[in-house]
Amino acid sequence: MNSLAHLPNRDVIDFTTQDPWRLFRIMAEFVDSFEQMHKIGPAVTVFGSARIGETDPYYLKAVRVGQLLAQNNFATITGGGPGIMEAANKGAFEAGGKSVGLNIELPHEQKPNAFQNRLLSFHYFFIRKVCFVKYASGFILFPGGFGTLDELFESITLIQTGRIPQFPVALVGREYWGGLFEWMNKHLRDAQLIGAHDLDLFRIVEEPEEAVEFIVSVDQARRARQGAA
Repeated sequence: MNSLAHLPNRDVIDFTTQDPWRLFRIMAEFVDSFEQMHKIGPAVTVFGSARIGETDPYYLKAVRVGQLLAQNNFATITGGGPGIMEAANKGAFEAGGKSVGLNIELPHEQKPNAFQNRLLSFHYFFIRKVCFVKYASGFILFPGGFGTLDELFESITLIQTGRIPQFPVALVGREYWGGLFEWMNKHLRDAQLIGAHDLDLFRIVEEPEEAVEFIVSVDQARRARQGAA
């Protein structure tokens, strides 16, 4: 006899909404994204605000970053949305490079931009974030909000703690990032809440060329070390 047969319909458990079954959806999203992303090759992840418009100087710089990455045989990975994400994808796309968008299902702001030749859609933020890091040779960050800051601090925390190899992290815009750097220098490094050299885990630059040259130089040095090993 079915042990649930005597229960009203509202008390019957929908097992597909429970955590043990949710694990299958999580695993499926990991497997699918890993299968797609490992085909991309060397790549750089670009972050920045979804709210920056096409006439903004940072938008134009992000377009240039995408172009330069393509010219240096790097795929450009973004969150797949508007603003800085669109700009970097646009630069890579129009330069004939690999333009990758890792889109997330959000109620506001996040609709895939039109400049992607590789598009993945995610339900879970944490799986998307794994792909941002796992398949990148470096990060380039433009001004942005909570999401951009989250990615900055997560990346340098993973490097600081040795959970991922040290890769280049470039922050574009001295006016935007300078105040944060000074705050971290005073309230974190001087207070010995971080190591003496932890602020060297990233570099603040002004121009796209500086950011991409930094990425390329560190990647070439890494490859040379691997070849010599």
